[in-house]
Amino acid sequence: MPRTVNHVVKRPGRRHGNPDVQIPVAEDLVSTPGIPRREAEISFYSRAEPLESQDITKSADRRWIWDVFARDVREHRQEHQERNRPFVDAAAASGEIEPTAPPVDRDVTEEIRTKASELGFGEIGFTRYDRRYVFAAKKRWAKFDHAICLAWEQAYGPTQTLPSLESERAHFDAYEESGPVALELADYIRSLGYHAQIHSPQDNSALYHPMFVAAGLGQMGHNGQLLAPNFGSRARLMIITTDAPVTYDEPVDYGIHRFCQQCQVCVDRCPGRALSKEKVWYRGVEKTKLNYDRCRPMVVRYDGCAVCMKVCPIQRYGMKPVMEHYVETGGVLGKGTDNLEGYSIGDKGYFGPGELPRFDRETFDFPRGTREDWLFTQFKERLGREGVPSEQDLVEFATEVKEILDEGVTTRTDE
Repeated sequence: MPRTVNHVVKRPGRRHGNPDVQIPVAEDLVSTPGIPRREAEISFYSRAEPLESQDITKSADRRWIWDVFARDVREHRQEHQERNRPFVDAAAASGEIEPTAPPVDRDVTEEIRTKASELGFGEIGFTRYDRRYVFAAKKRWAKFDHAICLAWEQAYGPTQTLPSLESERAHFDAYEESGPVALELADYIRSLGYHAQIHSPQDNSALYHPMFVAAGLGQMGHNGQLLAPNFGSRARLMIITTDAPVTYDEPVDYGIHRFCQQCQVCVDRCPGRALSKEKVWYRGVEKTKLNYDRCRPMVVRYDGCAVCMKVCPIQRYGMKPVMEHYVETGGVLGKGTDNLEGYSIGDKGYFGPGELPRFDRETFDFPRGTREDWLFTQFKERLGREGVPSEQDLVEFATEVKEILDEGVTTRTDE
């Protein structure tokens, strides 16, 4: 049945100079701008249990993945890391670079937005750099208080082949394309007389999604990904923080929160069964809580997986057509069709609507937690099987733990 439109969201087009896009939001999809939040809880958890990067808390599987990747995926990832490392290095040092001109002493929001659009960023928004979401390892690194949220579009065609090496190339190409562009934008901000610190997508300083939502650049999908208005979850995210005088944008209700609760395609099609149908309150935010232990093996073993991205109608067709279809019919565009829901995965074959691959238990057996935690887990299991180890075995165990501790931790994904 047709739906009544409650409001229309007007956004800039996906490319610089494109006409604005108008997205209708039906009455029954209206909830709250941005994310349902409990501010006091968010603040409490940021003090009591500060967030930390997955690259640190899940470091045990960072070495494991290289033994499991298919050969062509491993080679591509290694080549990408070599090509992209100079941009990650430059971003890490960017906060120390001084402005190249005296401050222009005016609000520069629209000047920066226009420049970013001209350079190729598809979504640009401004908000507070919310330090409640900063990773513990990055708290002293992050220098400035204003966040420029920047989304770079991953190529459409290859993304629709997920899971595949072709789609993985598009994924990492987006980082290689946006890295030098971010350096250019930072230089532009310095030419206005202000600092610019680049927060690389491959050396994340914080949980970026809440800040993108706060800047009006989309809402969180049921797949745990930002659904941006122009290209859904194909948005590859980075932030530049600055001390330039800017005006913050506001969160927007695109209708996504309730639309996803009706859609559920990503939940039904996830090969690892890693998504739940119901949202939960977690650290002061209502969200879908991803099961990492069910998701990670799929990502590593099957060309990046990302089936949840492929089968999202917002990603596949765009937010405007999907919301227009919902207003006209009350239904989810593409739901139940092979065009949206079908995918092939590894040697398992093709799976259409209602069909899912099956995996044995060993598929989900992988190192968990930090590297040192995983060593202790293995050590305890060995004690249970074999009893007290020899002195030499104890020395080898202690030496391995010491080597891990000496290496330290990093938030970079290229190390």
